[in-house]
Amino acid sequence: MKISSLAAPVALATALAVSVTACGSTDDPKSGASGKVTVWIMKDSVTDDFLSRFRADFEATHQGTTLDIQIQEWDGIGEKVTAALASKDAPDVIEVGNTQIAQYAASGGVRDLSDKVADLNGADWLPGLAEPGKVDGKQYGIPWYAANRVVIYHKDLFAKAGVTAPPRNRAEWLTVTAKLNKGSTQGIYLPGQNWYTLAGFIWEDGGDLAVRDGETWKGALDTPQALAGMDFYRQLQALGKGPKDSDEAKPPQADVFAKGDVAQIIAVPGGAKIVEEANPALKGKLGFFPIPGTTADKPGAVFTGGSDLIVPEASAHPDAAYEVVKALAGEKWQTEMAKAMSYVPNRTSLARVIQDDEGTAAMAAGAAQGRATPNSPQWAAVEATNPIKQYMTAVLTGTDPARAAKDASESITKTLGS
Repeated sequence: MKISSLAAPVALATALAVSVTACGSTDDPKSGASGKVTVWIMKDSVTDDFLSRFRADFEATHQGTTLDIQIQEWDGIGEKVTAALASKDAPDVIEVGNTQIAQYAASGGVRDLSDKVADLNGADWLPGLAEPGKVDGKQYGIPWYAANRVVIYHKDLFAKAGVTAPPRNRAEWLTVTAKLNKGSTQGIYLPGQNWYTLAGFIWEDGGDLAVRDGETWKGALDTPQALAGMDFYRQLQALGKGPKDSDEAKPPQADVFAKGDVAQIIAVPGGAKIVEEANPALKGKLGFFPIPGTTADKPGAVFTGGSDLIVPEASAHPDAAYEVVKALAGEKWQTEMAKAMSYVPNRTSLARVIQDDEGTAAMAAGAAQGRATPNSPQWAAVEATNPIKQYMTAVLTGTDPARAAKDASESITKTLGS
């Protein structure tokens, strides 16, 4: 899932490809113990400094192997990955968005890495990255990094309203937001079609966007649990002036927040930097807390966007490919990446490495309750037409929720079955 899908212009899912070719080695060509490793990594995924340090360390610890890192553009990357998986000369490692793994695995061109899970401390992986990487009981995707939404709040407006601490659960969140929503201040700016946020509310109430029914998938917005999540969204959205018929990009919610009369928005932490750029007077006045859950003992469920690493079946050097995956997914470079990029590491136990950054720490706390979209190869087609957005607007403008949910669920079922 691209990071830009979380909150523009912060972007999250990338596509990385690593190809290994023998380089005068006498080793078994299938082992890939030495050779030239060509890395395709997406523009702005990580910094040049991070790549330089990773390359130097990998080459020092893998004698005879060199890394050739090449930056790729976003346009056309999906088609490029699909073509690579179908070719006989495929890359050895590909980084893909966590929600795209089922689509690629359906092609039959992705290697099953289930036997590597224990070696990679898979029991500690973030569920929002690990679960979509597992298709039909097989672990195709190895979690790399993640990001998810938090609540960004205006500290001065909280203080002015007499709110001394962030809310700890949903009930408190509604109470606090209503208290903030007075006079010229919006309690929260929540556009009516922020469907990733809705997904978290639905999961928190025990529902889902779609569920598997035998060999097929069907929409599930019309279940009592999913309807409860939508009702909470409706209550929260009413405590501000967010448009009911558009998402967080239209208009850009960072621009709205930057005006200084909005108490809260829901976004990835990096969104605060965009707000401060638009209004430098807000620098140092923005705080963060995880999206509250139904109880105070843990944050609410959230959509986790991010990336996983896969190895194509056609990899000529699967052993070398795994060494690259193991290094990128290992504690050392997970820690380095978290510090350099303010990403959430792939393991829950590594949340400690970003605890000194308020925004990233809040994000990591939420990530422990992270989920991903339904693991269907056709889910991308659902997002393309996105009946969830139309459903949300219908409910917020007075349509009977049960009827609107039934229509949206039927549309999702039809798309997932095509």
